[in-house]
Amino acid sequence: MGVGLFALVLLVLLIFILENTQQVDVAFFGTHSHLPLGVALLLAAVCGILLVAIPGTARILQLRRVARRNAALPASPPPAPTETVVPPEPAPERDLE
Repeated sequence: MGVGLFALVLLVLLIFILENTQQVDVAFFGTHSHLPLGVALLLAAVCGILLVAIPGTARILQLRRVARRNAALPASPPPAPTETVVPPEPAPERDLE
């Protein structure tokens, strides 16, 4: 199932690149290049994915390390319940007639 889906995605990307062959100018930090439009858009998408995936992976690894460290610590006893003082109910009013 996964291999078939992967092959389908690659086929769609190949068709996308082959249909978008117009040359475009790409400038990045002073370098200039001419690329087919499909390739330029694909590179932009891959760079966007990496901008999200790299910090996300770093954060997940950081959280796993903290969870592993906390799991290794002995469990502390629950805190003792604090006493709550309940004020006495007011006495019922008496009718002095």
